[in-house]
Amino acid sequence: MTARSVRRAAYASVTAALLLIAGKAAAYLASGSVAILSSLIDSSVDLLASGVTLISVLHAAKPADRHHRFGHGKAEPLAALVQAAFVGGSAVLLTIQAGAKALDPQPIVNEGWALGVMCFSIVITALLVSFQRRVVAASGSVAIGADSIHYVSDLATNTAVIVALLLVRWTGNSWWDVGLGFAVGAWLVWSAVRIARGSLDMLMDRELPEAARAEIKRIVLAHPEARGLHDLRTRSSGTAEFVELHLELEGELSLTRAHEIADVIEQQLRVAFPRAEVLIHQEPAGLDDHRLDHQIGPAA
Repeated sequence: MTARSVRRAAYASVTAALLLIAGKAAAYLASGSVAILSSLIDSSVDLLASGVTLISVLHAAKPADRHHRFGHGKAEPLAALVQAAFVGGSAVLLTIQAGAKALDPQPIVNEGWALGVMCFSIVITALLVSFQRRVVAASGSVAIGADSIHYVSDLATNTAVIVALLLVRWTGNSWWDVGLGFAVGAWLVWSAVRIARGSLDMLMDRELPEAARAEIKRIVLAHPEARGLHDLRTRSSGTAEFVELHLELEGELSLTRAHEIADVIEQQLRVAFPRAEVLIHQEPAGLDDHRLDHQIGPAA
């Protein structure tokens, strides 16, 4: 059901982008507003990003195979990185257009119709973001999460466009329109950096948050026969998480009993982290061996 929801969110994103582009293009042609153009450019980039998201989600959902034994989940952060590039490029284009409008100001016409289109855009975008957030909460999909950031930006920029149009109407000063164009460009740059940072963290196998690592340790050490753990390594890949650790047990235990203990702990970890694949290596407690923990410091 989770994979199906992720696919539905990707299809919904593409559909919403097409609706928004059509409405905003008509509004821009009728009004000539740079603020409307800024929102149109943002939505056009969202369509490209949503297309990439759809492709990545479909690919990431493929099961593990002999050449990709960890699955295909990293297709999602790769797609999110591409989205960041799209957003950054749109910020550059918008800034250029706003600069041109600043040098040669043009009056805005048909503000009423333009305002109606932007209000419609806000409603569509709010519904999509609400759906995407539910899907991300259930699946952890980084691609849908990055796509949602675009549309959260849309909510803010669409609101800014309405403010700009109202200010131009009330004051008769088109510089409000130009100023909002530059402001939206800055917002897009911030969004691109945010998306890229999260994607790179995942592609570089950044550890899960410290709170998650602490919970893993708590669950492992809560077992009465666990004597310790070390070399805990975690990472996230799209909608999946990976947990690997060395479990310290009494050296006199039989291999069968050690396996049973590890199985119990694995099941408990999967309850706490439903999207995780868990790998536990059992070894005698007190064994003085080469450890990753010794290389990267006690805080790890």
